[in-house]
Parts: sequence; C-alpha cells; structure tokens
Amino acid sequence: MIIQHREKLASPSMLQSNFEGLGYICSEAIATAVYLACQLQKPILIEGPPGVGKTELAKKTAEYLSSPLIRMQCYEGLDEAKALYEWKYGKQLLYTQVLKDQLGDVMRGARGLDESVQRLHQFGDIFYSEQFLERRPLLQALQAEEGAVLLIDEIDKADQEFEAFLLELLSDYQVSIPEIGTVKARSKPIVMLTSNNTRELGDALKRRCLHLYIPFPEPELEERIIASQVPDVEADLRRQLVAFVSELREMSLKKLPAVSETIDWARALMLLNVKELDAAWLQDTLNLLLKFQEDIELVQPEIKRLLNKQG
Repeated sequence: MIIQHREKLASPSMLQSNFEGLGYICSEAIATAVYLACQLQKPILIEGPPGVGKTELAKKTAEYLSSPLIRMQCYEGLDEAKALYEWKYGKQLLYTQVLKDQLGDVMRGARGLDESVQRLHQFGDIFYSEQFLERRPLLQALQAEEGAVLLIDEIDKADQEFEAFLLELLSDYQVSIPEIGTVKARSKPIVMLTSNNTRELGDALKRRCLHLYIPFPEPELEERIIASQVPDVEADLRRQLVAFVSELREMSLKKLPAVSETIDWARALMLLNVKELDAAWLQDTLNLLLKFQEDIELVQPEIKRLLNKQG
C-alpha cells in the first residue's frame, strides 16, 4: 500500500499539515508515529484515555490516503467467526439439495463402493471454497486489492484468546483458514489497534506493534482543536473553557472529561449564546462535561473556586 501513497507520506510534517486540513489537529508525535507505521508497514497500537481521538485518527488516515476504512469493534466473546470469516450455511444447504437431485446422474455407471465414494469426494471441497465464504473485517482487509486501513477498535475489551488469534495477522499479514489454507494480504493494510487501557495487553501483541500513547492535550493544542471543530467560539471563551476543563482533569473524578466532551460543551455554549463563563452557566451545563452524578456533586461546590483560579 505504501507504493501508491508514497507522495502523501513524504514526511511527518506533511502528515501533520494535511491532517489539520482535514480537521484533525494532532501533535508532531502522533504524525511521526503514523508516518513510521506506514513506512515500516507495521501495526500501530494507540493507547490513551477515552475521547482523545484514537478512533478518529484511523478515520482521518483512511480519508487522507483515500483508502477504505474497515472497522472491527471488539467486545468480550468476540471470535474468529465474527472477526475473520464464517461459511454461508444457507448457500451450502441449497447446493446440497441441488446435488441430491443430481445424485443419480453422478453415481450412474459407478462400479462398486470405492468408485462411488471417489465420485462423491470430487464434490467435497466445493462446499468449503471461497464462493461459500462470508468475509468478516479481518479477511476483507487482507483481500482488499488496493489496500485498506484496518481499525481494530478497543482491543482491550476482547478476550486474551482473541488477542492471541491476532498475532499471525499482525506479524505476517496473513491468516490461516483450516479448510482453505493460508490467506496472505494482497496489499498490506495499515493496521491500527486502539486501547482504553481497561486491561493490560500481552507482550506478544505489543512486540508486533509500534506504540503511540495519546494523552489529554496541552491547553494550547486543545484550543486549536476547539477552534477547528467549533470555529464560532471567541478566543476568550475558548481559553476559559479549555482552562476549566484542564482544572477538572486535575481532580479525582470517576471519568475525566475528554476532548470530545470539550467540543460538545463548546457547541452547546454557542447554541446558548454564552459569551463568558460564569457560575450559573457552569451549573446548568456541567452535565455535558461529567457523565457521573458523583462527579457532578463533587465539582459543584468547587465551581467558584475554579473560576477564581482562572482570574
């Protein structure tokens, strides 16, 4: 895949600039990690708290490279039938009925049991050929003619058994299907795995991937993100809301507000025609930033202090 996109992957700074043109404001470290993953043709494991732009990074990479995005959402109990392939049992059953109707013609003239079995054996592998294969995200990505961006989202939610199942794909860009054999990538996809760190991932998976950790952005970067996503927010209000969110992230909350919540909050303040943050507006809109009532009750008594801290 790197060959057809060589001109788009000239340098990390080019990636960073073009991502910004697509509305994704990222740090130099993020652009460098994506650049290296593409150039080295290695999967990239993207970790960090929820809502900092891990999934969006895969989407923007696919958009920038004009490649299809194939997304596999992980969950507990995910297996290869949902991730790789399964057989079209209905189609197999239909063909079985057709074969049954033609069985007399097939067996006509057969001499003895051995020859009959040999004739039937000619049809045995037809039912486990690619025409009966239902491709799931992993196989779709490997068989994409012009390559693809494969997003394995929230790998930490999948079981360790599924994590082990992925190792062949991550190291060799191939998978083994017992009835067919080894399927190699027609064009190596760009593989991005995301994790919210709900559990520790295995060393074997980490060894096969480049690593990128996306933290909560620094205030200056977050202001640029807000300016890109909600351009109508005035500079003073943008500074105030980013500073307030930064203060919240220093508190011992059950769920810290992410960049996505900051963006939603900024859009809500625009709809409410808010020009400047005050205690009343914060009381009325705090539920847009905090998703747990315990966190809201913890922050409410601190609102005036946090506002005074901003000066």
